[in-house]
Amino acid sequence: MRILHTSDWHLGRSFHRVPMLDAQAAYLDHLVDTVRARSVDVVVVAGDVYDRAVPPLSAVQLFDDALHRLAAAGVPTVMISGNHDSARRLGVGAGLIARAGIHLRTDPADCATPVVLPDPEGGDVAFYGLPYLEPALVKDSLGASKAGHEAVLTAAMDRVRADLATRPDGTRSVVLAHAFVAGGEPSDSERDITVGGVAAVPAGVFDGVDYVALGHLHGCQTVTERVRYSGSPLAYSFSEHTHRKTMWLIDLAAGGDLVAERVECPVPRPLARLRGRLEALLEDPALDRHRDAWVEATLTDPARPEEPMARLLERFPHTLSLVFEPERAPDDPSASYAQRLRGRDDQQIAEDFVAHVRGGSGPSARERTVLRAAFDDVRIDDVIGEVSR
Repeated sequence: MRILHTSDWHLGRSFHRVPMLDAQAAYLDHLVDTVRARSVDVVVVAGDVYDRAVPPLSAVQLFDDALHRLAAAGVPTVMISGNHDSARRLGVGAGLIARAGIHLRTDPADCATPVVLPDPEGGDVAFYGLPYLEPALVKDSLGASKAGHEAVLTAAMDRVRADLATRPDGTRSVVLAHAFVAGGEPSDSERDITVGGVAAVPAGVFDGVDYVALGHLHGCQTVTERVRYSGSPLAYSFSEHTHRKTMWLIDLAAGGDLVAERVECPVPRPLARLRGRLEALLEDPALDRHRDAWVEATLTDPARPEEPMARLLERFPHTLSLVFEPERAPDDPSASYAQRLRGRDDQQIAEDFVAHVRGGSGPSARERTVLRAAFDDVRIDDVIGEVSR
């Protein structure tokens, strides 16, 4: 069976205020063309179809058009909701839509109810959809041991393995999941899903299935031979400037052997991260190749130059981001607040603040636990507020 694995479309998202709807439409054209040209048997979409719980109408229309075209191609599609999606909204009409071959899995209660697709040459393939599982919301319903990502995914996968054990011998299995799996490389454009200071789960949680189609991280990557991220089809932050945006084309043989191929996605405009003093960026002939790229320029001039953005735009017309990082020693008291905080998460910043107001004595282990719980509560409240919209 030939499977096309994609995820993280983030329909409706912009890139530094540049609308991306045309680029997203071009990607979906490419997706449908690939399905037809490469004789794909099933498309799997591993979450974050939309960029927010209540997407703009233009994004909904684009999604609707994509579903109609996939259905018209006669190729089944299995998709799950991600942490950016409203599971309830995305799942509306799922039963009816399934009659057209579009299978939406947005309810955690259905994680062990597979979409079973026949393969004349190798028997059935069972596709299990695990939508994004927010630990605080699904712990009790899944019977997880505690409210953490590893615990709830383990509980969900126990249900999957139990169902798979009832299937005929030779049934192959594919799991769609939206999670941060250890070994994956994050970027700046994914929303934080940390709980209790831990975001990543071990890949071993998914043992026992033939292929795991992951979503959430935006870089296409291989965690293990059978556990892979497709990544987002488009770049959504300058931290992705080195990414090669692709989909996975997976050939799953009758015995479970797997062959994976990366299929390139169209690039609307390349990304470039430039760093140096303004005059050097304006004069270096080696930078001519970035004239048509979306540019993030980090200026290291000791003093802020006059009209830097206007001058950069003359040479790089698509400059979108301007960052100032003057050349100073790390302990220079004049270093910017942003520089001092770079690379530190909310928990570390809060602990530093406690140490500062106490004159050097940081929080105790109990106080660290309280701080972490407070950050978790705020993040979970945000999730619940978005889900309920």
